[in-house]
Amino acid sequence: VAYCIRREEALKEMVELHFGRTYGKNPAANYERFFVPSIGVPLAAGLIEMAALRPGERVLDVACGTGVVARLAAEQVGDPGIVAGLDLNPGMLAVAQSATPLGLQIEWHEASAEAMPLPDASFDAVLCQMGLQFVPDKPAALSEMRRVLAPGGRLLINVPGPTPRLLAILAEALGRHVGAEAAGFVNQVFSLHDAAEIANLLEGARFRDASVQAATKTQRLPLPEEFLWQYLASTPLAGRVVQMDEALRQSLEHEVVAHWQEFVEDDAMLLQVRVVVAMATK
Repeated sequence: VAYCIRREEALKEMVELHFGRTYGKNPAANYERFFVPSIGVPLAAGLIEMAALRPGERVLDVACGTGVVARLAAEQVGDPGIVAGLDLNPGMLAVAQSATPLGLQIEWHEASAEAMPLPDASFDAVLCQMGLQFVPDKPAALSEMRRVLAPGGRLLINVPGPTPRLLAILAEALGRHVGAEAAGFVNQVFSLHDAAEIANLLEGARFRDASVQAATKTQRLPLPEEFLWQYLASTPLAGRVVQMDEALRQSLEHEVVAHWQEFVEDDAMLLQVRVVVAMATK
């Protein structure tokens, strides 16, 4: 029995070492390394284009993560402008600071979207990319976004959903091999996508001239086996992945990779995801 326990512990250590060497132990750093280039940047570029930022404007990036939207905004508004990023996760903010090129001035705030430590009417534009769906009290967060906007200031948010088939496959497999909580995280990403619901939230927060539109985006991802572990290592699920024994990891990988083959085309995996963009003014 003692031998079996020691062998199991040794195998677990080998898994952790392999995972650590390949992906490190920082999900926020992995998010910036893997998720941002393939998914975050294309969506952020679209949001920035719709925001039509002008030199000298003051911009707030809510639920900024590792700061991709804030960095693009800072390039648009230039030295006369002011850009701030706000996020509840200190790990994300640490990576955001380290990823900011020299010459871009961005203020970083560790705080909840529902209670921002920022003055009234202090921004011309508030942006929120793929973050509002995670906020427990969405009406409070939107009210805060309106509060910090100057009169006539504009709000732009984007959210994805419903869950695309590619990621539904992953959620279903995680539910079977890891647990309902792991599957729930994947589905939460796509939990706010109904145009009428979003319009009602904006109206309830007293925004004006709201418009909500949706479009399907096609994004090129790494091949299945590579993307599976990149995705899991870049999310709060990373700790659970490290704790999985090798047999369970192989079983999960075999199932997901087999089902993902239908999305492979020209040495990439194609993700089609519906993205809802909402715009409104104060």
